[in-house]
Amino acid sequence: MNTSTHTPSPSGAVAPLSRAAARPVSSEPAQYLTFMLGGETFAIGILAIKEIIEYQSLTAVPMMPECVRGVINLRGAVVPVMDLQARFGRPSSPITKRTCIVIVEVRAQTEDGPEGQVIGVLVDAVNEVIDIAPGEVEPPPAFGARIRTDFMQGMGKVKGKFVILLDVDQVFSLDDIAQLAALAPEAQAAME
Repeated sequence: MNTSTHTPSPSGAVAPLSRAAARPVSSEPAQYLTFMLGGETFAIGILAIKEIIEYQSLTAVPMMPECVRGVINLRGAVVPVMDLQARFGRPSSPITKRTCIVIVEVRAQTEDGPEGQVIGVLVDAVNEVIDIAPGEVEPPPAFGARIRTDFMQGMGKVKGKFVILLDVDQVFSLDDIAQLAALAPEAQAAME
C-alpha cells in the first residue's frame, strides 16, 4: 500500500513524505478543491492540483484502461484523462457546459526515485477551494460508502454536511500510473 503524500519544497517541487509525517499536528486548516461528481461533493488536497481547464474533446486511444476516456494535448504533453465515475465503478456522467478537467500531479516512489505523472480528472463541475481544519475530518466509514474506502482520505465536515476527501495516492495508484505511463508513447503516436 502506497502511504506517501506530498508537500512543496522550497523550490516548488513536490516531494513525497510518509503519511504519518504529513498528518497535520496543529489546528491549521488544509485547503481542498471541491467538485461535483454524480450529485455528490468530493474534494482533493490543493497541493496535488496543477490547474483546471475547460472540457475539450479527447483523443481515444486503443488499449487504455476502461476508466481512461482518452488523452489531451496540454501544451505539447500527452495527458491521460480519467473518468472518476468509471474509476468508482459507476456509469459515466454526461458531458455538460460545467464539465471540467482537473489536472492533478501524482507522485510515487519508484526504484529509480520519485516519479511524477500528470493526470486529467473529468468532473461534473468545480465548486470552490475550502479550508478544512484537521478536527473537522472524520475517518472514512467502515461500510455503506458508495466508493472504495481506500480511495477516501476521510470525510470533511463543511457547513453541516460531509465532503468526501479523496486520497489521490490511492485513487491514482502506482499500478495505474505505471500502466498509464507505459501507454504514453502509444498515446503520443495517436495524437500526431
